[in-house]
Amino acid sequence: MSKLGVIGAGSWGTALAILLNSNGNTVTLWDRDSEMLVTIESEGVNKKYLPGVSIPPGIKTETNITRLSDDNEGLVISVPSHAVRSVMSELKHVNKDTIVISVAKGIENDTLLRVSQILQERFNATRIAVLSGPSHAEEVSKGMPTVVVCASKSLNTAKWIQSVFMSEVFRVYTHKDVIGVEIGGALKNIVAVAAGVIDGVGAGMNTKAALITRALAEITRLGTKLGADSLTFAGLSGMGDLIVTCMSKYSRNRYLGEQIGKGRKLNEILTEMVMVAEGVKTTRSAYELAAKHNVEVPIIAETYRVLFENKSPKQAVLDLMTRAAKYEDWG
Repeated sequence: MSKLGVIGAGSWGTALAILLNSNGNTVTLWDRDSEMLVTIESEGVNKKYLPGVSIPPGIKTETNITRLSDDNEGLVISVPSHAVRSVMSELKHVNKDTIVISVAKGIENDTLLRVSQILQERFNATRIAVLSGPSHAEEVSKGMPTVVVCASKSLNTAKWIQSVFMSEVFRVYTHKDVIGVEIGGALKNIVAVAAGVIDGVGAGMNTKAALITRALAEITRLGTKLGADSLTFAGLSGMGDLIVTCMSKYSRNRYLGEQIGKGRKLNEILTEMVMVAEGVKTTRSAYELAAKHNVEVPIIAETYRVLFENKSPKQAVLDLMTRAAKYEDWG
């Protein structure tokens, strides 16, 4: 049994708290929304982010984030990627032996840093890991079989996380390619937005399959330029995450893209959404990263133009289809 703090009581943080508790760990859940935490404790449900799912009474809640760093062996960072820096500024310190686990999927705007880099910059921690893969919170919270990957520069750190999270319904593989696992988990949200656009404009499964495949080539090109292993993207945080996020009814990024494909405006959609669609902000970061490193990413670029330059979704699809003829290149 281990003691863990989960920072962020959104759908994913809540689902992981349930999983960790069911594995026999002592779990404390923190969020800025103190009223939501009161409801979780008193009624055993997260009505805002995970309605209908029972939360075990053994999960404790905490409104003071600084208390989480006192005696927890692991801290799970489960806030939206754009909020990681501000939330971490409230956490005054992390003990040198505490394992910090990021489950956030995104790239920070302006700095273009991955979440693990923000954590490293903030704490100079030596035991940082990322957990990613095809894993919708709604299904994990209901005990549906799920497989993910945990990456850390320290294989011993990854193995500890594997032992804490793994169960008969939640399988964890270990990896050392932090960059690849993190980039795959972040950029798949952009592709999910594009997949939603495909749905919204009424294109078919041929189109979506082509989108997923060619987007994986873009992710691989950009990821390897940043130092990742190309084979990582054939795994759970690459192809696996792409499949679930582009196809699932639970994907808020796919939903957002679908609404845009139907002609709605981005701000209107974002205003009505309860949960964060990470792909929107990450599209801007990935577009700028690709330009910085001179990497060709036509799907990411067209998604950027649709989101931020009001380009017609149908025109974006047409422009992708009518690019110059090429040899199928994966590099």
